[in-house]
Amino acid sequence: MWFLVSMVKIEKLKTAATTDQVTTEPFAPETIRLPKVGGHDPYFGLTRSFINTLILPTAENNFNPPVRSFVLRRRGAKTGVRLVDYQSLRDFILAHAETGAEIQSQTTE
Repeated sequence: MWFLVSMVKIEKLKTAATTDQVTTEPFAPETIRLPKVGGHDPYFGLTRSFINTLILPTAENNFNPPVRSFVLRRRGAKTGVRLVDYQSLRDFILAHAETGAEIQSQTTE
């Protein structure tokens, strides 16, 4: 599973991870909703389908989703609101971030 995250966003995430989170990310949510179909999430710019591959058990992730999520439903309802754990998604992105030099060396090989 390959994806690229802009270097600016990666640097912001690394800065937030190494400094006081209260001052760097004063409005970091606890959870985020899935973006609308065809849209991107406002924090990382990821599409709904890509986030779904991270939060739903699939053969691609050996039925063990790497990012936490949960569904809020009313009793007896078939559908609900799926919420994605922001910190879990952020940690996943940071764990898979590549520097510009790594990306450039992969393309020249």
